[in-house]
Amino acid sequence: MWDAALIALERFANPHHMAMLMAGVLAGTVIGILPGLGGIACVAILLPFIYTMDVHSAMVLLVGSLAVVHTSDTITSVLIGTPGSAAAAATILDGHPLAKQGQAGRALSAAFLSSMIGGLIGALFLTLSLPIARPLVLLFGSPELLMLCVLGLSFAGFLTGGAPLKGGLSACLGLLLGSVGSAPADAVDRYTFDQLYLLDGVPLVGVALGVFGIAEIIDLLAKGGQIAERINLGHGWLQGVRDVIQHWGIVVRGSLIGVWAGILPGIGATAGSWMAYGHVVAMARDRERFGKGDIRGVIGPESANNSVEAGDFIPTLLFSVPGGAPSAILLGALFFYGIQPGPRMVQENLDLIFTIIWSFAIANTIGAALCLFLSPALARLTWIPFARLAPAIVVTIFFGAFQSSQNFGDIYAMLGLGLLGWLMKQLGWPRAPFLVGFVLTKPTEQYLWLSISRYGMEWLSRPGVIVLGLLLLASIYWCIRGKSGGKEIPAEESGEGTAVLGKVPSVLFTSFVLLVVAAALYESRSFPYLGAIFPMAATIPAVFMAVAQLVLELRATRTAPGIETRPKTKLILGYFLSLVLFLLLILLLGFGIATALFTFVFLYGWVRTGWLYALIYTGSVVGVTLLMSQLLALYWPQGILLG
Repeated sequence: MWDAALIALERFANPHHMAMLMAGVLAGTVIGILPGLGGIACVAILLPFIYTMDVHSAMVLLVGSLAVVHTSDTITSVLIGTPGSAAAAATILDGHPLAKQGQAGRALSAAFLSSMIGGLIGALFLTLSLPIARPLVLLFGSPELLMLCVLGLSFAGFLTGGAPLKGGLSACLGLLLGSVGSAPADAVDRYTFDQLYLLDGVPLVGVALGVFGIAEIIDLLAKGGQIAERINLGHGWLQGVRDVIQHWGIVVRGSLIGVWAGILPGIGATAGSWMAYGHVVAMARDRERFGKGDIRGVIGPESANNSVEAGDFIPTLLFSVPGGAPSAILLGALFFYGIQPGPRMVQENLDLIFTIIWSFAIANTIGAALCLFLSPALARLTWIPFARLAPAIVVTIFFGAFQSSQNFGDIYAMLGLGLLGWLMKQLGWPRAPFLVGFVLTKPTEQYLWLSISRYGMEWLSRPGVIVLGLLLLASIYWCIRGKSGGKEIPAEESGEGTAVLGKVPSVLFTSFVLLVVAAALYESRSFPYLGAIFPMAATIPAVFMAVAQLVLELRATRTAPGIETRPKTKLILGYFLSLVLFLLLILLLGFGIATALFTFVFLYGWVRTGWLYALIYTGSVVGVTLLMSQLLALYWPQGILLG
């Protein structure tokens, strides 16, 4: 095992791998600062650029970006009281009051160092878990692996947020979307509507970029204004380091809580950071100081949110069950390279596991150092109106989405799923279960038909299946009891779990979901047995959950959108139509000319910047995009009119 670790470490002597790691660290640092995007959007944006790389370079890039998101997202949390990602929400309670007291530097340095230590402890536990879990993993057959997938879906659907029915339905919708295309176990095309593009299914890139990338960008544009007011970073940089040394016990306990939250599939960094914060408050004798600027309230959650991501890798790599939505994207990337996480990966690709571990550890260290020394410069990014950053991000997303299969259908799917993702967020439907369900479709269906083919229905009586089934029932019971007892279950994403568009849109959306799953169930009756069993398994419970959710919404107290919601909805529609217009320009004129026109008109006509600024910005975006296409050998889409 240690030979594989040394082989993986030697890869970082290669300048190419170090360049990929630094690129991931820089991307994760910048994206982490932008409120609302977080680790999911970061990995999703970088995902399209791995298709011309080898698997080790791809993992270095993706893991390097994910490792630093929860380090840099502290900057916006401390300076403006808005979390860069949902996992940084707990840091606001004491970090932002410290900034108001002129001690932002102290809070930031303590947070960066705590995040780095937490990430390193998480990487250490991931390493130590290999010799312990490896024999256990090799004993698992397809029935046990199937139950692990089901368990992961239940955790992601029912335990992430205060709306378990919506979470379960979201996971089922992801499974349904993942089943589009040719069935792996039988010669049948499912839900393709005679479209050649859908024969291979919808690519992961379009799903991730649409549901999280496009939806978040539209939402941020609608909020308008600059990200933050100018706040002096203040003093206390060295004091923050001394605080971490003084409270080293909080760092260790917070890191261990984060690792445990990561191991439990579907819990995620948000719940892990809040669990760590709650533990710090519960253990303190002077609890009244928290929420007013106590440095312990920064150290606790920050030491947990990075260790969660390392803990996520344990079920993802060893059992093929993603611990969270970012891990689900990494799992999909491994599937692209033909690598099946689980027993086979432990046996045949142990060096790749250590490449991921080393990438996470090294990126954590580099990212914390960058944030510490570049905080004044990075803080300036929060002064920029998001509308000025949006064109570059939109162009990158469109360009990346096209690369997965080099088909314009990818962009159509991305825009459609972007609208779906925005509706889900506004109506309180958690989106992480949707992505987890989509990624888990392939292994879940594979293990299902393998179990039935090998064991018939006797696989249900295997001891491992019974134990995991009891654990599944216990988790659902705990979720229902927690809801009935009035206990709040932490949401995986901030702002999700509460509908803001009112009762009527909620009822209409749930009715639409019920219609979709019912139609999919009816259509699956015409499929052969092995091709129909998985869609039925996904849609039958979805129908019952959709009916129950519809009844709950019809019986709920009538609510209407706030006064400010209606103009915001119109503004969002305008931004979405601008993205559709960008797509039409690409189809007609090609990507290069369309990018130039879209960027210049957006900045000069909509954002009202000066023409010289808009011209320089446009030239920079087109030039960088062209350079990326040359360096990464990416195909540049041509337009209909220009051939």
